[in-house]
Amino acid sequence: MNVFWFIPTHGDSRYLGTSEGARAVSHDYMKQVAVAADTLGYDGVLLPTGRSCEDAWVAAASLIDATRRLKFLVAVRPGLMAPTLAARMAATFDRLSGGRLLINVVTGGDPVEQESDGVFGSHAERYEISDEFLKIWRDVLTKTRSGEPTHFQGKHLSVKGAKALYPPVQQPYPPLYFGGSSDEAIDLAAEQVDVYLTWGEPPAAVAEKIARVRERAAKAGRTLRFGIRLHVIVRETNEAAWRAADELISRLDDETIAKAQANFARMDSEGQRRMAALHGGRRDKLEVSPNLWAGVGLVRGGAGTALVGDGPTVAERLQEYAALGIDTFILSGYPHLEESYRFAELVFPLLPRGQREGGSGQQLPGPFGEIVGNTELPKAAPVRVSAS
Repeated sequence: MNVFWFIPTHGDSRYLGTSEGARAVSHDYMKQVAVAADTLGYDGVLLPTGRSCEDAWVAAASLIDATRRLKFLVAVRPGLMAPTLAARMAATFDRLSGGRLLINVVTGGDPVEQESDGVFGSHAERYEISDEFLKIWRDVLTKTRSGEPTHFQGKHLSVKGAKALYPPVQQPYPPLYFGGSSDEAIDLAAEQVDVYLTWGEPPAAVAEKIARVRERAAKAGRTLRFGIRLHVIVRETNEAAWRAADELISRLDDETIAKAQANFARMDSEGQRRMAALHGGRRDKLEVSPNLWAGVGLVRGGAGTALVGDGPTVAERLQEYAALGIDTFILSGYPHLEESYRFAELVFPLLPRGQREGGSGQQLPGPFGEIVGNTELPKAAPVRVSAS
């Protein structure tokens, strides 16, 4: 089980929809979250993309030297950059980080934002561009060791004699992650990417989506891995976790929710439509599946659900998704620094993750915790198991 955390490059919150207790984006804060994730044993971090965020590539590159083993899942946006430039950026990042780059392919789902960036294609055209982009990107990086040029003539993109002279550390290229719920998205995933991502829908809906992707990938002679994007609200008791969920949206007013939902409704993303349908903009039925809470999606685009509960409960729900074939869990929680610690302390010991080294590259022995009375070692922590 691979567990990733999240770098909040669009700012961090204690209460959604308000600046009360909020934190501005700064390099110091991003570094704190990244170092915490690295030290706690998370496998990687996702950096979001879009005009609401600091640039993912610049932010991730600034964190390479602050971390030791943490991988960075960084977005490429077909249509916003040339595939050859994206290939050279990926190779450089992968080399400078010692092979710690993962690529998140984002086609974009907000036509207003797309147009503000000069991209005016329809939903179908964006996927056509993404398909051609990835064919060029993959071929250029695959041929870095042989020195062969890439020639490609497509409907939207064309290159002649394209090359990247510096090969990436990972071969043939850094792994490609991608999420999308439309037919076009599933076709693209089946044919070109390595890990298919889904947002945190109820397990039955996730199972149906995975089955669709597997079937189409099999027709293309390929197999994929699967990942899920979720928030988490974990506390020492279930009651405390649900109180924390209520507190997270306690400052939200109906006007703020309505504005956010109107923005999401204009998008042509099938995944965003599915997220919004889970709650319909209403506060009264937010638990959409056992311990799966849709309150975040009242005002946050993209991933809008959280697993809520104590450590054993959240671990059990994660295992349910793992049983569907998911091996990568991309998580986040508010505020991101504190929740990274809570999740690691309360849930990591309950997950089948194998041995993980800390950020320094060493697994340090105890003692763990503050020494008692200057001489006595703290008592060992009890092993907690789910009541079920």
